[in-house]
Amino acid sequence: MKFEKLFKKLKNLKSWLNPYQKAIFAEMDENKPVKPVIKRSLISQSVQNISELGKLPPQAVDIEEAVLGAMLLEKNAVNDAIDILQPESFYKIEHQKIFAVILELFANSENIDILSVTERLRKKGELQLIGGPGYIARLTNKIASAAHVEYHARIISEKFILRSLIEVSSEVIKNSYDETQDVFNVLSEAEGGLFRIAEGNLKKSYQNVKDLVSQAVHEIEKASENKDGVSGVPSGFTDLDRLTSGWQKSDMIVLAARPGMGKTAFVLSMARNSAVQFGQGVAIFSLEMSSVQLVKRFMAMETGISSEKLRKGFSGKEDWEQLHARIGGLTEAPIYIDDTPALSIFELRAKCRRMKMQHDIQLVIIDYLQLMSAGTKGGNREQEISTISRSIKEIAKELNVPIIALSQLSRSVETRGGDKRPLLSDLRESGAIEQDADMVCFIYRPEYYGLIEDENGMPTEGIGEIIVAKHRNGSLDTVRLKFIKELTKFDNLDSFDTGGYGGFKANKSFESGNSATITVSSKMNEDDDFLNNSNEEVPF
Repeated sequence: MKFEKLFKKLKNLKSWLNPYQKAIFAEMDENKPVKPVIKRSLISQSVQNISELGKLPPQAVDIEEAVLGAMLLEKNAVNDAIDILQPESFYKIEHQKIFAVILELFANSENIDILSVTERLRKKGELQLIGGPGYIARLTNKIASAAHVEYHARIISEKFILRSLIEVSSEVIKNSYDETQDVFNVLSEAEGGLFRIAEGNLKKSYQNVKDLVSQAVHEIEKASENKDGVSGVPSGFTDLDRLTSGWQKSDMIVLAARPGMGKTAFVLSMARNSAVQFGQGVAIFSLEMSSVQLVKRFMAMETGISSEKLRKGFSGKEDWEQLHARIGGLTEAPIYIDDTPALSIFELRAKCRRMKMQHDIQLVIIDYLQLMSAGTKGGNREQEISTISRSIKEIAKELNVPIIALSQLSRSVETRGGDKRPLLSDLRESGAIEQDADMVCFIYRPEYYGLIEDENGMPTEGIGEIIVAKHRNGSLDTVRLKFIKELTKFDNLDSFDTGGYGGFKANKSFESGNSATITVSSKMNEDDDFLNNSNEEVPF
C-alpha cells in the first residue's frame, strides 16, 4: 500500500521527469514489465545525472601513492619533489600526514625510508590513522623507479591548484548571493584568494650556471655596443644614466620625497625622455592623478607652454599653433596610462602581464606605493605595505622590467634641523621598502625649505637633487638637475632654454634701452713713449 501511494505521488510529478523515466512509469502504469533496453537507458541517464550533479574534486590518488612510494625508496626523489609539493597538495588526508613526516625527517637530515616514517608516525600517534604499517609498505609497491617523480609531483600540484580554485570560487559564489556583503569586499577577497594561490604554487626552477654565464656575456656584449654606457632603460638625464647605466631589468627602484617636492614631475619627465627620445614602452599606474591631468603635464613638457596656461585655456592663436606644432612626438610615444584608484597588487600583476604581452613595455611606474591595496584582510598597515613592496619586487623579476615605485617620506624630515636632507630611515610606514628595493632615490629641492644658497654659496633656485641613498649594484652619489617650475619639469643642468640655467638668468637688460654702459679707455692709448718709439720691439 505504501508503494502504491508513493507511486501515485510520483505520477503527479511527470513534468519533472526525463523521457526515459516517463517511459518507465507508462509501462508500470499498464502493469507491463520494463524492457531491458529501457533499464539500460535509465541506468545510463542516472549515471549522467550523477556525473553532472555529484562531481568529485580534481585528484590523482594513484599518482600520490606513486610519489610517496618513490620518496620512501630513493633519497633523490625527495630532493626532486620537496620544493614542488606541500602537505596540502595531497588529496587524501593519509597522504598529507605521511608527506608531513617526510618533510620533518628531511628538515632534520634524517634517513627517509619505510621504517623511519613508520616510527615517526607511531610517535605522533597517527600510524593507525593512515592505515598502519601495512599501508606504508604497500606504497612502495606502487612504483618500480623514481625516474619521473618530478613530473608526477607537478601533476599533484596542478590538481591542488584546481581544488584551491574551486574552493575560492565557491566562496565567491556564496558571498555573491549574500546581499549583506559589500560588493567591493567580495571582489577584494576574490582577488586575494587567487593571488595567494598563484603566490604559493607558481615557483621558478633553478638554472645551470653555464647557461647563466652565456646570458651574462651576451648582456655585456650588448652593453659594450652602447657608446654612452647605458645598458638599461635610459632616463634621459645624462649624469643619472652615467651613475646607474640606466634602469636595470628586474630592479625595484623606490623614489621618495615629501609632498610637493616633485616626485610626479620627475617620473613624468623621465617617462617622456624614455618613450619619446628612446622609444621605450612605459606603463604608468597613477593612483593620485587622473590620466588627463598627466597628459596635460606631458603636453607642458613637450610644448613649453606653462601648465597654468594649459589649465586655464588659450587666448591667442599663437598658443594653438605652438601646441599643434610640437605635440606630434608625444602622440606617437609608447606611453600607457592606467589611473585605476586603490589599485590592488593582484590587479597590478595582471595588468603588467597584459601590457608586457601586448605592448612589450620596458618600464613600469607606480604613483604612488602608499595608495595601493594588498588585497588581503587582516594585519596592520605596516604589514600591508610590506606585502605590497615584496610583491612589486616579484613582479619586476617575473616580467624582467624595472619598476619605479614612488613613496612618501615621514614628517620627521620637517622636524629635523639643518638642510633637511632625507635619510633612509625617513621612508614611511615600513622598513621593508628599504629592504626590498634595489635602489632608493630621494628628491631634494633646497628652495622648497627656503634655502637660497647651498654650502658652497651657489644659488639653489631652480635646482633639484636626486640623492641615490641605496644602490645594490653600484655607487652612491647625488645628481643635480634643473627644475622648471612653470612646466613642472626636470631637465639636465647643461640644457639651456629661456627658463635660465639653474639659478642664473640670462642678461636681458640691453632690451630695455636703459642699460648702464661704462667705456674705459685702453692704457696703450695713453702710453706716448711706446707709440712714439717705432724702433722699440713689440713685447708680444
